[in-house]
Amino acid sequence: MKIFFKAIDNSPLIVFRIFFGFLVACESFGAILTGWVKRVLIDPEFTFSFIGFEWLQPLPGFGMYFYFALMGFFGLAIMLGYRYRIAIIAYTLLWAGVYFMQKSSYNNHYYLLLLISFLMIFLPANRYASLDVKQNRVSEEKTMPYWINLLFIIQVAVVYFYASIAKFYPDWLDGTFTKNLLASSTSKPLFLEFFSQKWFYLFIAYAGILFDLLIVPLLLFKKTRTLALIASVIFHIFNSITLQIGIFPFFALTFALFFYEPETIRRIFLRKKSKLEDENLSQNFYRKRILYFLMIPYLIIQIALPLRHHFIEGDVLWTEEGHRLSWRMMLRERNGYITIQIKDSKTGSVSIYNYRKNLTDKQAQNLATKPDFIWQYCQRIKEEYKGKPIAIYIDCKNSINRKEYKTLIDPKFDMAKAKWSHFKHNEWIELQ
Repeated sequence: MKIFFKAIDNSPLIVFRIFFGFLVACESFGAILTGWVKRVLIDPEFTFSFIGFEWLQPLPGFGMYFYFALMGFFGLAIMLGYRYRIAIIAYTLLWAGVYFMQKSSYNNHYYLLLLISFLMIFLPANRYASLDVKQNRVSEEKTMPYWINLLFIIQVAVVYFYASIAKFYPDWLDGTFTKNLLASSTSKPLFLEFFSQKWFYLFIAYAGILFDLLIVPLLLFKKTRTLALIASVIFHIFNSITLQIGIFPFFALTFALFFYEPETIRRIFLRKKSKLEDENLSQNFYRKRILYFLMIPYLIIQIALPLRHHFIEGDVLWTEEGHRLSWRMMLRERNGYITIQIKDSKTGSVSIYNYRKNLTDKQAQNLATKPDFIWQYCQRIKEEYKGKPIAIYIDCKNSINRKEYKTLIDPKFDMAKAKWSHFKHNEWIELQ
């Protein structure tokens, strides 16, 4: 435990705070400028929130523009270290609202952003090179306990490890998915021809596995650290260009700060900061409590949560049960179609329900391929027909990685009576 509380230079945390604030500000303002806010939160009649958060819906009118602009300003405040604690708590709450409010445009880096924002609330990231220090709101500190560095290393190791393990399935190993993914990433003939070469899409498939599996160990060792950083830059820039996944590639690169010696980070980014002598933080009881009662339980949950799909009947690749919050990133292409039938229990008459009347194209696509979307939409249909005895039957077929279409939802199950379970198989989802 003495190692965990050994005082080290806090330069990695300080520089990370600056990059983090800048990136979340770019994410927030960029979401407005690129039209993401309009497409995802303003245009839809309603959003598919996480189950249990159906009450969490976008602000009316142009309210979400102000919401994201406010997040952007909080991001800048985090970067500058201005009233840091207020800014990071406010940003975390606002981003949590966005995250749980909609899942039609789900990305794993949204989840990672939420986790890191939460962790940053409890860390002394404004104790140097901040307006809070300059304006005497907090005292200046040049050190931090070693466990803070270790916290970020373990977190990023969890992300990459589970991302690598998830790729060990046939369609990834034979290049089927990467071939399809690359083909759909461009319309330029020259690139299409190059991406369709077997050696190339197999190289991308296995490079993805090896990168995720080895990048953290390689960053941990001094002899391979710089080589690993160069590989990481190439990998993430390639993903940024071909996949267009926002700030995530640059966000992922910032974690490299915690793998280098703090003195190296100080010399590169904070040249005016003086070299430190060893200090002992082992008596800081507040930071001990943060580690023992918050960070260690947090890490246990992070390690355990991605394993939950192993305890749920069926293949997560097909059922989607246990897919989210598990770092199962960019794994498969899913297509499907759906027909919703409403049966009047009194008269026996059957009609086709027009789900496109209140869904965007993106929402309709998710409805046809995601069981939780189907269940939530059936709850809305029940509310629409409230007081009328109806049964809801779903004809839904899906294809994984452009293969044969198979039945996803039991067509004989009355979805008006369906229940949802987070931690066990839902009986109305067909197993394959």
